[in-house]
Amino acid sequence: MRKTTTLALIATAVVALGCSSGATDSSSGSGSDGGAKGEDKAAKTAKIGQPARDGKFEFTVKSSKCGVAKVGDSVLGEKAQGQFCLVTINVKNIGKEAQMFDGSSQKAYAADGTEYSSDTGAAIYANKNAETFLNDINPGNQVTGVVVFDIPKNVKLTKLELHDSPFSGGVTVALS
Repeated sequence: MRKTTTLALIATAVVALGCSSGATDSSSGSGSDGGAKGEDKAAKTAKIGQPARDGKFEFTVKSSKCGVAKVGDSVLGEKAQGQFCLVTINVKNIGKEAQMFDGSSQKAYAADGTEYSSDTGAAIYANKNAETFLNDINPGNQVTGVVVFDIPKNVKLTKLELHDSPFSGGVTVALS
């Protein structure tokens, strides 16, 4: 019962913070609506090591490692249903006020277009200081953390879609 109550409180906090984060993003997001055009979307594609911006964040994907069976240590950890893909990302706040980074807003895609959501539970074990779990980043500051995706063993990720909030347009980073 205690675990259920704690999870319910965390879920409520995530929804509330996501809504408020989206509200602040909409004032600066009028340009991101143009992302629906093919040429705008192509212009937003970056590669590993290249900075890419969405809203108030500048993302730089440092590395991607798939085929990981477990994150954490021998006492505390989580096993993958298929395989974990660990994506190390540097996130810099380029805005003028604090912005919350949430790993659960990030998406990964396979070559066939299948979308995978991040595994926030596994990310807690993959990060020493919960860098990708509801982390407020002040203007000019940056954090580096691991976003975890649990995907089938026979799947290879080809791109990421990174977001400064659950409601932003996102920016694409090619993994291959």
